[in-house]
Amino acid sequence: MESIIKDDILPYLLSKGLITRHQHGFLARRSTGTQLIDCLNDWTLNIESKQSLDVIYIDFAKAFDSVVHRKLISKLTSYGISRNLLNWIDNFLTDRYQCVCVH
Repeated sequence: MESIIKDDILPYLLSKGLITRHQHGFLARRSTGTQLIDCLNDWTLNIESKQSLDVIYIDFAKAFDSVVHRKLISKLTSYGISRNLLNWIDNFLTDRYQCVCVH
């Protein structure tokens, strides 16, 4: 069901310009690998043209785990997501627990 929801929301967000071409997560044919290639290309162009270059790394460890669900729902509402879809996402995020079992 999550995949169906993503497949429904993603084209909408892209068509409204709410996700840019610079984003690599959650987009087809994009990954941390393609992000690295883009960065390397930008860095190489800057160095070759003798431009100054600063690189800052930020590690958003467990970024999804730290999302405040009420704020996410509010943001989705401001993006035009409403009614049944918004209710489904809200219900999906409410009182959810996940665990991983090994062996």
